[in-house]
Amino acid sequence: GMAGMTASALTYPLDFARGRISGKLATDVGKKQYKGIIHTIVLSAKEEGVFALYKGVTPTLMGAMPYEGIKFGTVGVMEKMFPVPHDEQQKPNPLRKMWFGGLGGVMAGLITYPNDTVRRMLQLQGSRGTTTEFTGYWDCVRKTYAQHGIQRFYHGVTINVIRMAPNTAVQFGSYEILKQYSEGLF
Repeated sequence: GMAGMTASALTYPLDFARGRISGKLATDVGKKQYKGIIHTIVLSAKEEGVFALYKGVTPTLMGAMPYEGIKFGTVGVMEKMFPVPHDEQQKPNPLRKMWFGGLGGVMAGLITYPNDTVRRMLQLQGSRGTTTEFTGYWDCVRKTYAQHGIQRFYHGVTINVIRMAPNTAVQFGSYEILKQYSEGLF
């Protein structure tokens, strides 16, 4: 928990730059706003101050624990709902873990996606071409909901789910395979 949050906080300017680059690819006349990670970080810090590199860090840190909890919790629930007869000779099936892991990623992604949307909106505020300003997380939530409704928080959720299912399936499946191969080595 804390280790992941510390890593996220320390590397957050890279996530910020990625959000800026993907969110603002070009101006009205077709000229790119940001020319890479370093350019984005330097330009943003110069124009908006060093603390601008941490716009959106709150939802990132707030969302890390629920996301992981939902993901692992879903896998745990699935394992209880669909138990496998325990045979001392039979090792757990990695494909089973992959299916459960994929479902866990989908559930976590669907439930925490609004938080991710707020993070991206906070990252983009102040970038060239944007006019909306938020004073913080809850201000962003209130203004976005008032102007666009709940559906705005789910823009892009489909591609996120398509990405998360195989991502977490591989995570859980490879963990199970590595666990099986490393048994007895240590």
